[in-house]
Amino acid sequence: MRKYFVFSIVLLPVLLTVSYAAQNFVVDPSNRAWEVFSSEDSGTGAYLGVDINDVTTERLSALKLKELNGVEVTMVDQDAPAGKAGIKEHDVILTMNGTTIVSGAQLRRMIRETPAGRVVTLGLSRDGQPLTLKVQLGDRHNEVSMNMPNVHVNIPEIHVSPDIDIPAMNMVVVTSSARSGLMVENITPQLGDFFGVKNGNGVLVRSVEKGSRAEKAGFRAGDVVVKVNDQAVHDTSDFSHAVKSRNGNSVNVSIMRDKREQTITLTLPEKKEQSWYEEESWDEPALDAKSDVELSQLKDELAKIQPQIELASQEGRKAAEEMQKNFCQEQKKFQEQARREAERQQRRFKAEQEKFRQELEHMRVEMRKTWLDI
Repeated sequence: MRKYFVFSIVLLPVLLTVSYAAQNFVVDPSNRAWEVFSSEDSGTGAYLGVDINDVTTERLSALKLKELNGVEVTMVDQDAPAGKAGIKEHDVILTMNGTTIVSGAQLRRMIRETPAGRVVTLGLSRDGQPLTLKVQLGDRHNEVSMNMPNVHVNIPEIHVSPDIDIPAMNMVVVTSSARSGLMVENITPQLGDFFGVKNGNGVLVRSVEKGSRAEKAGFRAGDVVVKVNDQAVHDTSDFSHAVKSRNGNSVNVSIMRDKREQTITLTLPEKKEQSWYEEESWDEPALDAKSDVELSQLKDELAKIQPQIELASQEGRKAAEEMQKNFCQEQKKFQEQARREAERQQRRFKAEQEKFRQELEHMRVEMRKTWLDI
């Protein structure tokens, strides 16, 4: 007589992996919120040689003006057309060729639209007195080629540490059944995508015993069970519950095979009352007296060690919970360190950017005599 009695305890290792990746935070000089100089690619390139500001209400009294028109000259290049024509700082340009000037934007546009070398008539106010000057506009492009130096700026590369993405722990649970001939296990979302099921829902048929009911029904290793009698199966616990709660001696099992769903009918023997450690066998003769005594002794031995097994199981669960708790704490520490490092790098970058801005501002002031507003 053949006897089958399966008693297995599977210990599965848990792999913990922490990924700490650094991303480069690179400053693109072409995408700054401010620019150093403009080459005035549009327009004629006409050049006057002054810096200007719109006249404001606060400046009316100082400039001895009655109306809020014109633009104030704030700097003059003495070697440029404006300086040669006699324009001075704090002169107010009121008209150009008889057209009233109401803003700096308007004057800039008019200068750009006037050909370089043409003589224009400017109506000024100096200390409240009207004044007319004729100015021959220069060529800005020539001024740029002669006076504009090459500026090379190196922006330091900033490395910002991102939030740490720590993978979740996945435990594989294997369940076997001598009654059906199936061995199934949980699957991960990644394996689920491979087999064509969403979010890792279902159980993977790991192996099929030769000559078993499962093989006769048509099961193959690599099938993924997704339903039993229209009950959704997410893991091995759902699978076991659905099979045990069946009505009758067969179940309709929906599987995914080659990423296509199909249904297989699995026939099982009649349900009998049995303990957690006893798997019902079938197609076998009744036990003889000697075998019955041996089985009774084995049951007694298993009953004695059952409390130790349950205690070990509880301790294992507690250890797993403690491990998960410690894991989460370490994850938070890593994330906090990454956040602090990112803030430190950002502060360093801002300091470098401010230093760079100040240097460029100093350079701009030094060069305004040859590179002015209009």
